Amino acid sequence: MSASASRKSEIKRTTKETDITISLQIDGRGKTEIETGVPFMDHMLTLFAVHGFFDLAIKARGDIEIDDHHTVEDLGICLGRAFKEALGEFSAIKRYGSSAVPMDETLVRTTCDFSNRPYLHYGAEVRDQKVGNFDTPLVQEFLRALSLHSGLTLHVEVVHGENTHHILEAIFKSLGRTLDMASSTETRVDGPLSSKGSL
Repeated sequence: MSASASRKSEIKRTTKETDITISLQIDGRGKTEIETGVPFMDHMLTLFAVHGFFDLAIKARGDIEIDDHHTVEDLGICLGRAFKEALGEFSAIKRYGSSAVPMDETLVRTTCDFSNRPYLHYGAEVRDQKVGNFDTPLVQEFLRALSLHSGLTLHVEVVHGENTHHILEAIFKSLGRTLDMASSTETRVDGPLSSKGSL
């Protein structure tokens, strides 16, 4: 399957734990309509889309009366599938992306490869297990699901930082910029950018 000419997708996932619809336009302007039931994720996904110039609409309901885990993980699954569907076989894209984003005392670097070989390195130790009501380890779960379902190799590193909120914000801003770079079109290649001819 090749990428859609419009490079957009819509993903629907319904389980006994969550009901999620995502609409993604890769070549967007950073327009968002996000309502996940998890306010912190609304904020992070808005940052991701704005700094990646993705048009992103998300409507999610989940069993947040238990905790946020199922919703956050399934958001990663759906967003990963949205990128996979919109990019198809990763034809005629730059494939690699990297971005270092500062936020006050914090510096975060993310690097990715749309390689069809999912892998996550998460080098982000934070001091706090919670930011407000949000469980901070769920960011890693979100990114793992995103990587797995988009075929993405993703490395996230905190170069330095102290404030947990700053670190997590910088991760999502950097992730948006990195995926924007990697998903950008490359007119000098037909098919996937690979010496093997396929990924």
